[in-house]
Amino acid sequence: MEKNELRLSDYRGHLAMLTANILWGLMAPISKKVLSSGLIDAISLTTFRLVGAAILFWIASCFTKKEEVSPQDMIRLFFAALLGIVFNQGSYVMGVSLTSPINASIVTTTSPIITMIVAALYLKEPITGKKISGIFVGASGALLLIMGSQQTTTGGNAGNIGGDLLCLLAQFSYSIYFVLFKGLIGRYSPVTLMKWMFMYASVCCIPFSYNHITAIDFPALSMDIYIGIAYVVVGGTFITYFLVPVGQRLLRPTVALMYNYMQPIVASVVTILWGMDTFGLSKSLAIVLVFAGVYIVTKSKSKAQLDEEEAIKNAGLKSGGNTKP
Repeated sequence: MEKNELRLSDYRGHLAMLTANILWGLMAPISKKVLSSGLIDAISLTTFRLVGAAILFWIASCFTKKEEVSPQDMIRLFFAALLGIVFNQGSYVMGVSLTSPINASIVTTTSPIITMIVAALYLKEPITGKKISGIFVGASGALLLIMGSQQTTTGGNAGNIGGDLLCLLAQFSYSIYFVLFKGLIGRYSPVTLMKWMFMYASVCCIPFSYNHITAIDFPALSMDIYIGIAYVVVGGTFITYFLVPVGQRLLRPTVALMYNYMQPIVASVVTILWGMDTFGLSKSLAIVLVFAGVYIVTKSKSKAQLDEEEAIKNAGLKSGGNTKP
């Protein structure tokens, strides 16, 4: 019975991370359309995300069970907000503004690798051959998809080492958050966690974006831009950050972040449906590689599984030794 419940919880974790990364993948082309209007800049859109999500999570908290957060955990939530939201999103937005979208996408494929290393150092999760091969296969699929899209890019999208390093900092920040705060995430509901984290993130962001937001000519914004902003706030932020703590709680960090490779797939499918790209053999192969990589990593053994096997083996040896005359 316990094994069945465990497997069911694993499925919930996989479904949560898959859905979150599909929504994030959809956000890429939608936010690109909003920003391409020239009426809203990246830091303003990021602030809309943070403040909008904070408001929605506080409203949601009025309809959920009240949870008391200890003073120590309130401090931990502040640092979780810095790593998981402020540094992650802030560094990435600044990085994308300095480098090319292709370079930024390539850098995001390092997230599962960084997470595997951090989890090994902090949680003592084993770095197995199966885990390494799964990450390699998944990254190969994501890179194949990204590099295939590079053929459609125009001039003026050259990369920049400073921008690339900022995008890399964003991946480090999120990976460290995902591993270090796994225990904290397990103590509270997603709504309680996120209402405080997004409130902290909003307070940190508003002083830097206030002048940008006040300069926006809101009457000049079209309905399409407002709909795009609404999706970024609700679909790309509120719903996703509601789901991510579920995956963070139920899955190993490396397994959970393998679903990051879904984002370029979703973004590519959307651009194809919008007539901005075509679907070919390379994209089909990329999708197969990504799913194969996720599958291989999920089949790798966790520290708990290896410890259990070692305990059974030692118990068997001890039992065998006791039966000798």
